[in-house]
Amino acid sequence: MPTCQNCTNKWNWRQTFKKSFTLTGGMTCPYCGEKQYLTARMRKRSTVIPFIIVALIMLGNLFFGPSYIAVFALLGLLPLVFIINPFFVELSNEEEPLF
Repeated sequence: MPTCQNCTNKWNWRQTFKKSFTLTGGMTCPYCGEKQYLTARMRKRSTVIPFIIVALIMLGNLFFGPSYIAVFALLGLLPLVFIINPFFVELSNEEEPLF
């Protein structure tokens, strides 16, 4: 679970999950109220992993033909990624550039 860089309080799963769907640049700490940002490493990881899962399922369809297994795999794996994601969130005090 992520830890606030200002007050060093650890966020719980529910807080992290809710805050990860905000469209603004940062997330407000529920304990101290300071703005926290995802690290560049975390932002890269959160875009690459779902892309890899979808690409692998699509490649399976390409080589083995379309099937219901691929649809169920896609519907099962993507929610799993969203459920597991809050455990790997890393926060920083300032917004880091991606490159």
